[in-house]
Amino acid sequence: MKKKILKYGIYAVLIIGLILCIALLFPQVRQGFIELTERMIHRKIQFYQIWYKMLLSYAMGGIFLIVILGYCLLTVAGKTLVREVKNEIRDSLAAIEWRFFTKPVLLMSGIYLFGIISIIRANFYYLDDGWRSVVGERGWYQWSRYVTEISSIFIHADSRLTDISPLPQILAIFILAVSSVLLVYVLNDKKITTTGLLASIPVGLSPYILECLSFKFDSPYMALSVLASIVPFLFLARKKAFIFCSVVFLLVMCMTYQAASGIYLLIMLVLGFNDWNGKRKANRGVLLFFGRAILSFCAMLVIFKLFLLKPINSYAASEMFPLTQMFSGISTNLQNYMRMINSDFGFIWKGIIGIVFCFFLVKSVYSSARNKMISFIAAVVLLCFLFILSYGVYLVLEHPLFSTRAMYGFGVMLGIVSISVVSNFNKIAKISALALSWCFLVFALSYGNALADQIRYANFRATILLQDLSALYPDKNDSEIAIQLKNTIGFTPVVKNIGMHNPVVYRLVTPMIEEDNSFASLYLLSYFKYAPISAANFTKPILISEPVDFTTLNLPIVKKTYYHTIRSDGKRILVELNEGIK
Repeated sequence: MKKKILKYGIYAVLIIGLILCIALLFPQVRQGFIELTERMIHRKIQFYQIWYKMLLSYAMGGIFLIVILGYCLLTVAGKTLVREVKNEIRDSLAAIEWRFFTKPVLLMSGIYLFGIISIIRANFYYLDDGWRSVVGERGWYQWSRYVTEISSIFIHADSRLTDISPLPQILAIFILAVSSVLLVYVLNDKKITTTGLLASIPVGLSPYILECLSFKFDSPYMALSVLASIVPFLFLARKKAFIFCSVVFLLVMCMTYQAASGIYLLIMLVLGFNDWNGKRKANRGVLLFFGRAILSFCAMLVIFKLFLLKPINSYAASEMFPLTQMFSGISTNLQNYMRMINSDFGFIWKGIIGIVFCFFLVKSVYSSARNKMISFIAAVVLLCFLFILSYGVYLVLEHPLFSTRAMYGFGVMLGIVSISVVSNFNKIAKISALALSWCFLVFALSYGNALADQIRYANFRATILLQDLSALYPDKNDSEIAIQLKNTIGFTPVVKNIGMHNPVVYRLVTPMIEEDNSFASLYLLSYFKYAPISAANFTKPILISEPVDFTTLNLPIVKKTYYHTIRSDGKRILVELNEGIK
């Protein structure tokens, strides 16, 4: 009797869901749904056209999901498949000695916490942090980060965000610690060594992922994207479980932070190369492994693209190159990627990385069970592919993001190569890999202190500027006075000192007060209570209430100091910032 009730209950749920999804395929129903939502929340929905299109994708995705669930829950073949996958997942998890993970996770958590302690101490509202802390809005769904959107409600214990740092950053380093441990476990034949863990430090403290850890609100979800890319390889020994978990966890990765999209492919290539190079698998077995992994990755991309991806038309876009422009587009993106890394890293870092890569080639040849020359060529090709794929799917986008937070796949690649080098090889190779980890750990501490010094200076500049503005306009009316900024306050001597050998710091640290920066507007107006701000008016530069460029108006000078010059005609104010000594 219970089975019949359950069976008919499943039928009812699937049929109702199917009817609702089919209804949403009709334009009139989607429009009515949006209008009903607007009446319920008592405000207009922003990005109406985008939501209108997204409802169609959600409807198609719902139909696809209902068909899959119906097959798995109501057919004999589907039930058998579900049972097999469930058993394989259970067997894979049972085969892991979880108690051996405790000490390594604690060790890496301690190292990562030490590495970002200066970032936490700086108490720096990094980019979006300022907006989220003042307005309390999430908005991750606009970037198709649905896991982030939902998870943030639980972490913040409210649908409205508040600053609960350093909890999110502590969660982030714990997740990255688990990621490092699992990565060593997967790459080192299920063995966890201290040198392997120390070599994995670039995974969590590379200069690029430091930007992710600088965010007070986003950091744990960015870290989760790294972990989600590694977890599927715990099920590698069982084919169905591996494919299922790969698709599921890769979808989690895409719904947290898509910059991690290349990590899964990096691990796949290294594992396949190790099996081929050591003749642990026949060529056919390696190719089958690549096939299953690539099939899982492509299936995830199709599902995400068709049913979950929200169109983006901002500083980064989600549109891929047309097929006719794919090769040239990828080539251009790759050149820009290489140029960025080359300009970001100093001579010492590049030298150590080059040495680590050389040891990787030497070890690949030394430990090879195949022809040495072929092994060398294969290792060189592997390094090239690792570098290319470290940028993930951003390579095929027309307008990819080149911010440091979008390039942390390169840091994970360095961690993967370093772990491979220190595994059963000579001491000099281990020293080179550990030297790279030490460099990144030291830089992380320097970077955190640079953030603290920059915010100290920005507070000083904001204070004297607002004092001058309040003295000039003691009875200002927010609707009558428009303010624009010109130039920037620049970087402090501390930041410039770090940038002499590590130029990436200039892309990590933001001056806080500069032209064409809406976060600077937020910082000046809201934090110092000079003018109110809301989620509605944050979508445009807040200091600029007129489309006219004030620099073209030849406004008269009303105040000139060492740090800034204020020009105004009484209603329009142009603040020309001076950097001071350079």
